[in-house]
Amino acid sequence: MSATVAFLDLGAAYRELKEEIDAAVHRVLASGCYVLGAEVEAFEAEWAAYCQAQHAVGVSNGLDALILALQALGIGPGDEVIVPSNTYIATWLAVSEVGAVVAPVEPDPSTYTLDPARVEASISPRTRAILAVHLYGQPADLDPLLTLARRYGLYLIEDAAQAHGARYKGQRIGAHGDAVCWSFYPSKNLGALGDAGAVTTNDSAIAERIRLLRNYGSRRKYHHELRGRNARLDPIQAAVLRVKLAYLDSWNERRRALAACYHEKLACSELALPKQAPWADHVWHLFVVRTPKRDELQRHLATQGIETLIHYPIPPHRQTAYRDLFSTDKTVLPIAEILAGEVLSLPIGPHVKLEAAERIAQLTITWQGLQT
Repeated sequence: MSATVAFLDLGAAYRELKEEIDAAVHRVLASGCYVLGAEVEAFEAEWAAYCQAQHAVGVSNGLDALILALQALGIGPGDEVIVPSNTYIATWLAVSEVGAVVAPVEPDPSTYTLDPARVEASISPRTRAILAVHLYGQPADLDPLLTLARRYGLYLIEDAAQAHGARYKGQRIGAHGDAVCWSFYPSKNLGALGDAGAVTTNDSAIAERIRLLRNYGSRRKYHHELRGRNARLDPIQAAVLRVKLAYLDSWNERRRALAACYHEKLACSELALPKQAPWADHVWHLFVVRTPKRDELQRHLATQGIETLIHYPIPPHRQTAYRDLFSTDKTVLPIAEILAGEVLSLPIGPHVKLEAAERIAQLTITWQGLQT
């Protein structure tokens, strides 16, 4: 059998930057400052500048970033938040955590991101916010969503957990909406060595409120202005992220090269290939193809040593966690359900070789020939 191809080799990222990462970690260890402090503040400043945002607040993970953003905007019980039907469940969980109600809206079938045309029809008197997800590395269509938010007096929150470095109409994702929420989970385009997250914004009041909420509602020890929580970014993770940030653009270019290879080599296949929207500068966090024979293709590639994943096999409304809100005996969000049954993510991490992508494409075309 030919060499195996891991879906994502996190160890390769560490090995490439080992000396710099080790030095950064040791710098924090020697500092004696292990909660917040200068390392976190430095990363916050660097990440804000990269995202073309005025503020960045480091937090413990991507889910907490979403929860804190919602709390900072005063969203809670009795409110509705429009969410995509096709997303990782964290987007929904954050809304539920603050006591608000999810109002799922189907994606545009060509981009898989929130469809603005469907959003307006879902706005109700209880709607307080639109929570758009920049899915798979492609920005959602923000201008019409911003227009709707202004027209109806809503907040626009962005879940950018898969969009580090992406641009919308030439501007970095990071400050289009009221709050932009980031995850630095190790597999992300910019990934830490564990859980980490951030919120970026141009609104100083929102940023300050999140700083308080992440730290027990306190800006001064033993003085608590809000009912906050412990959701602080760890300084060791901040130090690692500072190292990796310098390589984010070049690693995204590697992903783009792999995506171009897949598009070229699979152009003659019967797979539905991902499309880049005209407004988007895609960063290819995932390369997601579609086929009704997804499971067969995944098994075939596995026999050849190719690891693939499914993002996501069960849409949020079909999860047991939301069984109380959605009937299980009828289709209520058909696009999300079709995607869940057909999507397959091919390896596209920055340490996947072009030769591996070419081999995966050839194996896929060979498999397709066997199906006819």
